[in-house]
Amino acid sequence: MKCFKMFIVFTLIISSLLASCSGSGGQSGDQVRIVLAAYTTPREAYREIIPLFQSYWREQTGQSVIFEESYLGSGAQSRAIVEGFEADIAALSLEADITRIEKAGLITHDWRSLPYNGMVSTSIVSFAVRPGNPRQIADWEDLIKPGLNVLTPNPRSSGGAMWNIMGLYGAAKRGYVTGVEANSEEAARAFFLSVLQNVSIMDATARESITNFEKGVGDVAITYENEVLVGQQAGQNYELVIPRSTLLIENPIALIDENVDKYGNRAVVEAFIDFLFTQEAQKIFAKHGLRSLDPEVAEITQDQYPPVEDLFTIEYFGGWDVVTNDFFGIGGIYDQIILEWQGQ
Repeated sequence: MKCFKMFIVFTLIISSLLASCSGSGGQSGDQVRIVLAAYTTPREAYREIIPLFQSYWREQTGQSVIFEESYLGSGAQSRAIVEGFEADIAALSLEADITRIEKAGLITHDWRSLPYNGMVSTSIVSFAVRPGNPRQIADWEDLIKPGLNVLTPNPRSSGGAMWNIMGLYGAAKRGYVTGVEANSEEAARAFFLSVLQNVSIMDATARESITNFEKGVGDVAITYENEVLVGQQAGQNYELVIPRSTLLIENPIALIDENVDKYGNRAVVEAFIDFLFTQEAQKIFAKHGLRSLDPEVAEITQDQYPPVEDLFTIEYFGGWDVVTNDFFGIGGIYDQIILEWQGQ
């Protein structure tokens, strides 16, 4: 099997007993292994999809597929792969985290050639609120109410946090936050700073953030729509609020050429990625709160996913290359606002 560097901390769920390290990559005539490195949010969906693919592959080839699943915040997962975690597939929250792996030379093919430009699922930035919505949170401007306790994860480790911040910032700049001047960088920054005054905890991942909310921390959590829907399905007693203007979350997936070529499992890895775009798999993503990219699946699940008055994409800001550099880069807009926040 693949030997992982011991200093990398990650959550590893093993679907079968692992053989000892032998340098064989875990491949044999009747068995093949896939290492899936994913962000935390779609964990439940993958745990339902994987057994279906295992059955499919066994019927097609006679081989058993052993999955090793690692779930971390998207940014942390991306950095772990660059630093030596030998994953075969990166299923992450945002394009910038795949690009980091690509720039490190580990992804050499055009991963955007997959359906939907390499995006396997979508969601939107939303709010989780307490039963009955006692603080009357209806839109972004409500997040600056005095005494409100807001949860959102840390963008230094979580892709979900980046989506949250750009959703908030974009809605303000586009003129969909009451009291905030439209098309004004200064006004959008001031609004973001005002929201930060109410942020009590920045967890490492989007899943940790919503878990803290489930434990009773906070009045409102900025989160993925699907995190709220999955929590409700599991019996959690909170409500979903969708703001008038919000950001479309687009989740990419990519095969990591360096590792699949090293361990000789390209055929099964490519087949699994292809399987994720089938209607069977897309329906499972939709079942677990993620908006499907497949037009037919999207149509049959439209009652579950109401339209948004002003739904924008990261291209509104120029794309992730621009956002990663100008907003989240060292000394960028985020750092400037954080320093101002900490100085108050």
